[in-house]
Amino acid sequence: MSEAAVNRRIVLARRPQGAPTEEDFRLERLPLPAPTSGQVLLRTRYLSLDPYMRGRMNAGPSYAPPVAIGATMTGQTVSVVEASEVPAFKVGEVVLGNVGWQDYGVSDGRDLVKLDPAMAKSSYALGVLGMPGLTAYVGLLDIGQPQPGETLVVAAATGAVGSLVGQIAKIRGCRVVGVAGGTEKCEYARATLGFDACLDHREAELPQRLAAACPKGIDVYFESVGGAVLAAVVPLLNVNARIPLCGLVSWYNLEKLPVGVDRTPQLLTVVLRQRVKIQGFIIFDHYQRMRAFQQDMSGWLREGRVSYREQIIDGLENAPRGLIGLLQGENFGKVVVRVADG
Repeated sequence: MSEAAVNRRIVLARRPQGAPTEEDFRLERLPLPAPTSGQVLLRTRYLSLDPYMRGRMNAGPSYAPPVAIGATMTGQTVSVVEASEVPAFKVGEVVLGNVGWQDYGVSDGRDLVKLDPAMAKSSYALGVLGMPGLTAYVGLLDIGQPQPGETLVVAAATGAVGSLVGQIAKIRGCRVVGVAGGTEKCEYARATLGFDACLDHREAELPQRLAAACPKGIDVYFESVGGAVLAAVVPLLNVNARIPLCGLVSWYNLEKLPVGVDRTPQLLTVVLRQRVKIQGFIIFDHYQRMRAFQQDMSGWLREGRVSYREQIIDGLENAPRGLIGLLQGENFGKVVVRVADG
């Protein structure tokens, strides 16, 4: 089989026990898929890596079906139309799709969105102008409802979602305190993203340092991490504080509940006493906000009010290592795999 006629794909080889390892994935080579009537053949240019993928590797009920053993890992892609049996899509058009972790895939077109050729980088459709950006926008504005002068704390402050949460909050007139892993990330949050403060969660005494950075308490906490950051935030929550909850990445690899201090009484006591609103949300429920989000975010990018950083990984074969690093906090910005040039 010639290289040109091969479709490489990465499948789930086994369900992880705790943190994923490279042995949980398998690279396969198959014949190129052929589109039939009503289908288009797509070639992947960029593959998005996102924390939610860890949950899809587990069996059991969730908001979306798990990836089956031996099935292609799921993922959003920027793809080019290679062949089309759907009149609405022409060869050469670039689309946002769901090809997953593979070079080629087929679609009936219903899940595809044509990308504007004027977009600065097509990979932005997987980040600042796509699902992560919409997550930041909806979670902060619709659930967090920040007001001028309030204090917002955001975990994973330089990641694909957190970096945008903080910048939108600054646009809305908030004091923004980020929490990130490492001095380089914290310096970037302050100097480039414009945060008022950023704390390295790897350093000692996070609760004390967070309290010093938030002298007026915390009005909005954008939660995507859980763990020690959440524990530091809870005692500082103000009356009527809001917590948009889009992820709990520090707990994604848990196989059973951790042994140690049970902080549930403290959390719920604060929630009751301070009348705190905690609202979990799955961004798939909010795609009706996409048009307004893209209009606002495109404007902020043009005006230089929002900065954005990508971490590009070259080669489909390196996607497993990329996801493992993302879940360990090694990423700096939005992680995208460049599968093919173009």
